[in-house]
Amino acid sequence: MNNNIHELSKRIINGSGITNEEALALAGLKGSDLYELFVAASRVRIHYLGDSIHLCSIINAKSGRCPENCSFCAQSAHHKTDAPVFPLVDEEAIVAAAKRAADEGSQCFGIVTSGSGISKGKELDRIIRAIRRIRTETGITPACSLGIIDLETAKTLKDAGAGTYHHNLETARSFFPNVCTTHSYDEDIATVKVAKEAGLKVCCGGILGLGENVAQRIELAFTLRDLAVDSVPLNFLNPIPGTSLEGASNITPMECLQAIALFRLILPDRQIPVCGGREHNLRDLQSWIFLAGASGTMIGNYLTTAGRQPEQDWQMLKDLQLEVTTCG
Repeated sequence: MNNNIHELSKRIINGSGITNEEALALAGLKGSDLYELFVAASRVRIHYLGDSIHLCSIINAKSGRCPENCSFCAQSAHHKTDAPVFPLVDEEAIVAAAKRAADEGSQCFGIVTSGSGISKGKELDRIIRAIRRIRTETGITPACSLGIIDLETAKTLKDAGAGTYHHNLETARSFFPNVCTTHSYDEDIATVKVAKEAGLKVCCGGILGLGENVAQRIELAFTLRDLAVDSVPLNFLNPIPGTSLEGASNITPMECLQAIALFRLILPDRQIPVCGGREHNLRDLQSWIFLAGASGTMIGNYLTTAGRQPEQDWQMLKDLQLEVTTCG
């Protein structure tokens, strides 16, 4: 047994935080020590969050023609991809998708739109109507990911019944200029803060495997800890043909799991769902995400790529003897 890992997990369970230096040391673990790291992260997850798993789903409610130049994104107007392009879908389509998500076992349903932000007026009004109906017609919690927003918009979403605002930082501040140059990191931070000020829960994470180093993954985790976000979704790059990262292969299955464990130890009491790219990057090790400290996952399709059938994920959870958090 690696006594350092064991003692560190006990300390975290007793309420002490991990330091940047300790996280960097854990990032250097290899071989059988990784298995002990995963067990320690799982122990911390169970202590703070219990042993039930949280499921979420999304709808790609407005797709393509995004003016941002994010290197990974199939919807960026700066890239030539096969991603679908369509305007904001109608209210009925959003509500119907939420009902399907609830039937499939999700507890949170995200309305996601492409672009720098949502247009006030007809677009925002349609989303508000859909949120109100989701609240009254389903047991699922509506969430939104509408880009950079101001406090007024955040309060409007909260008043309509949105429970969570989703806005990823994507990567560490030190690596962000390699990912996007059409808006600043501070604009993303500001959106997180206004969502919190409005009383919304905040779901904010990133994509690993963009070319960042391990220290930058840890930097992102500590930034999220400082922001006190509620949920930290971890995605892994699924390279899309036509984007500037189409040929990237920057992260292995064990690196994915090690990153999940590090985020769990740095953010012991936060929800950490594993979302996009898990099929592509984890391959046969998808079920290990929970051993490594993940507390949830996204089921169904992603924005422009297909996920597994929900039945497959439910079978995985059944095989692991894990219970799922219920709606409400």
